[in-house]
Formats: sequence, C-alpha cells, structure tokens
Amino acid sequence: MKFRSITVLLVAEVAAMSLWFVSAAILPDMLRESEISAFRQAALSSSVQLGFVAGALLFAIFGIADRFDPRRVFAASAISAAIINAVLLVVVPGSVVAIAARFATGALMAGVYPVGMKITVGWGLKDRGFLVGALVGALTLGSALPHLIALGGGANWRMTVAAASAASAIAGVLCLFTALGPHHGVAARFDPKVIVSAWTNRRVRLAYGGYLGHMWELYAMWAWIGVAVAASYRQSIPSDDAETLAKITAFAAIGAGALICAVAGIAADRIGKAEIAIMAMAVSGTCAVLAGLTFGGPVWVTFLIVLIWGLSVIPDSAQFSALVADASPPEQAGSLMTFQTALGFALTFFTVQITPVAAQAFGWPIVLASLSIGPALGIIAMVRLRAMG
Repeated sequence: MKFRSITVLLVAEVAAMSLWFVSAAILPDMLRESEISAFRQAALSSSVQLGFVAGALLFAIFGIADRFDPRRVFAASAISAAIINAVLLVVVPGSVVAIAARFATGALMAGVYPVGMKITVGWGLKDRGFLVGALVGALTLGSALPHLIALGGGANWRMTVAAASAASAIAGVLCLFTALGPHHGVAARFDPKVIVSAWTNRRVRLAYGGYLGHMWELYAMWAWIGVAVAASYRQSIPSDDAETLAKITAFAAIGAGALICAVAGIAADRIGKAEIAIMAMAVSGTCAVLAGLTFGGPVWVTFLIVLIWGLSVIPDSAQFSALVADASPPEQAGSLMTFQTALGFALTFFTVQITPVAAQAFGWPIVLASLSIGPALGIIAMVRLRAMG
C-alpha cells in the first residue's frame, strides 16, 4: 500500500507541477507573436510565485491540509489549476488577464505541493528524508517538463500550454487513488495560533531560515536559466542554435535535480538532514559564482556548470521540509510546512521579478553570481541547527 500510494502520488506531482514554468518555457515563442514588455515578461513568471504565496498563506492559516482529506484538496486544486492555465490559449500573450491567470494557477499550486508533502510525511518517520526527497524530485521533474514539451512543440507554444493543462487534470484524478499513511495527523479544529510556533520553536525557525536562503537562489535560477544561458551561448553560436540548446540546457539542469533528490534523502536519513542541506548549498552557491565568471565562455563549460548547478540546487529543499515535519506535532506539520513554503515563495516573487531587470542593468554574470548569497546565509542557519544536536 505504501509503495503504490507514494508512486501514484509522485506521478501526480510531476504532472501537476508541469504548470509552474509554462510561461518561462514558451516565452521566446510568444515574443515572436506578440510584443511583451520586460516587466510583463517577468510578471508572467513571478505572478505564479505571488499567487502561490497568497494561496499558501490561506491554506496555512486555515489549516486546510491538516483539517481536510489532503487527497481531495490536491485533486480539486490540480483540476482547477488546469482549467485556469488553459485561459492562456485564448487571451493576448502577456496581457493583464494572462498574468492574472498565472497568479490564480500559482495560488492553486498551494493545494498541490505542500499538500503532497502532508500526504508523504504520513507514510514514514525513519525514512522521511527519502520520502520527501522523492516528492521534491517529482516536483523538480514536473517543473522541468514544460521546457521539454516546448522543445518538442517548436514554435507552437499553445501546444505546450494545452499539454500542461491536460497533465494537471490527470494528476488531480490520480491523487484520489492514493491512501493516507499510519502517521497522518488530523487537526480537530481551526487554530491559527499554530503559525506562531514557526517563530517560538527554534528548530522550526532555523529550518525556515535555511529554506529562505535556499529559495533566494532556486526559483530565480529555474525561471531564468534558459534565458541566461541563451544569452551566453549567443556569444559563441548562432542565435537559433543558442535558443534550442538553451531549452535543452534548462530541461537538463532542472530535470537533473530530480534524479538526486531521492538519493540525497536516503543519505539524509543516515547522516543528517542538516548535513545534506549544507553540502548542497555549498555546491550550488559555488556553481552560481562559476556561472557568472564563465558567462559567454565555451558552450560546453557553461552547460557543465549549469548541469551541476541544477543537480545541487534542489536536494536540500526536501530536507528543510522534513526538518520542519520532524520538529512539529503531526497535526500541525501540514500547516507549518505550507507556511514555510509561503514565506519562501514570497521571497522568490522578489528574486524572479528582479532578476531580468537586474540583468539588463548589471549584466547576467553579476546577477548569476549574486544568487550565491542565499546559500551562504542558509548554511549559517543549518550550522546553528546542527549544533542543537
């Protein structure tokens, strides 16, 4: 039962999270059809982050994942998000309506990712690092999927939108076929004071701190790495070839992280979740600096650095969530993990929105290197948490 439920949940997570970076994956093709300002280009991606923050805050404050059947919450959210994402097929690219649809899609993703974690942690204690790692791996693969769909669809960006919506709708149905584990906790009543323990519980607070450092880097890298490497590649190869290779690079870099999340989770269960988080942030922060230093250099060097960056930028994410779950009562874990993601994605709204603007002002090399600030601060939080024993 455990293996079947987790497997079905992982497939559903991959399919539903394909909605997240649809706009980033199809942006070059939309720009060929419509003129979209730099601000609105960024807003198509950052509005998803902002929508997720709004949705996650509501889910956390009202304890949705802890009070109701998370499978039904996941299903309703994924199917609704699929319908709203399809709005992109009939509105003007980059319009206010398109941006609003991306915001609503992000808000509904709060019923997919954190709720999926709630289901997952109910299936284990000693292997929780692995279980959450596998879920984050699925999220990562789902986030990379639009780049692969866009590559197959060529300039037909509407095919990518339609395919992602269909995948999310299927995900909603699939989640209904999972079961809840023996460690699943249910909150008896609505208690907004649960959120206060995010500050009063020092272990939870430090896990949040590490997560925020991690999120400073993660979504800015995921959202804009395709655009950044395309700019780098153009200095060495023709523009059309650079764009094609950039799509491949973005999918490979984001997708590669999915492969290592579960492996990192196994290691975390053995040597410690904080230790794995520290190692991952040390590598990803170094790659951010190297990506800036080698910008415009040989294509193979850029590809290799970005691939290693993609491998190292995500496996710590699961461990921050697992650390929060470990430090929380079972009936509060869903709300505290959801609140954690709300704070993290509030930060990513700023980083995703400012990244292309900063790149225009200062250049991609400086912007890419500056993403290392987050991992550096996250390492400090994890060292302090590790010292608590």
